[in-house]
Amino acid sequence: MPELIPGITKTVALRVFTLIGALVLGLSVLGFSSSLSAASEAGSAREAMKETIEQALKVLEDESLKSPEKSRERLEILEEIIGKRFDYREMGKRTLGKHWQQFSEADREEFVRLFQRFLSRTYAGNVDGYSGEQVQYLKERRKGNFAEVQTLVKSDKSTTSISYRLLKRSNTWKVYDVVIEGVSLVKNFRSQFGRLIEAESAKGLLEKLRMKTTGSKS
Repeated sequence: MPELIPGITKTVALRVFTLIGALVLGLSVLGFSSSLSAASEAGSAREAMKETIEQALKVLEDESLKSPEKSRERLEILEEIIGKRFDYREMGKRTLGKHWQQFSEADREEFVRLFQRFLSRTYAGNVDGYSGEQVQYLKERRKGNFAEVQTLVKSDKSTTSISYRLLKRSNTWKVYDVVIEGVSLVKNFRSQFGRLIEAESAKGLLEKLRMKTTGSKS
């Protein structure tokens, strides 16, 4: 029986943390990136990502939210900001791949909800673990309603390449995948979830996610 968390944690958790770190700390080098922003067209995918990062950074810099008793409130605000930029349904659909068709609409909705919560729980305790990272905004590649925004996240010890893949819907750019050091978050989860579904069932995956996100075995 495949184990949902051990296999994923070794290959994905650190990348998820890096993703959130890039998202919430990306504008820590506003002075560096300001020269690039002038070259970014209004309404571009790169501008959309920078807008989200700016909002998240303001939350992290808010002194009134830094006390331990405010940690849950701060995380909820960050989740809301990130949730507005990420299309979790599209991400979930691509994560399940061919297995998406095996889910009823009700099960799809539950999967997307649980998947979002799973990611949130994964990075929940790590929003305070980033300091000094800098983000360099590179080029934006675009084809029709699809775009990829390439960035480099730099710290004193390392440089990490992160690309955000976005889809434009209703005139809004939404993230549906993140590629970190050449590894797609969606493809990584697709491999893990696919093996579990084939070994058990679609219901088995939902049950595992319920257990990991709520602690319930029912």
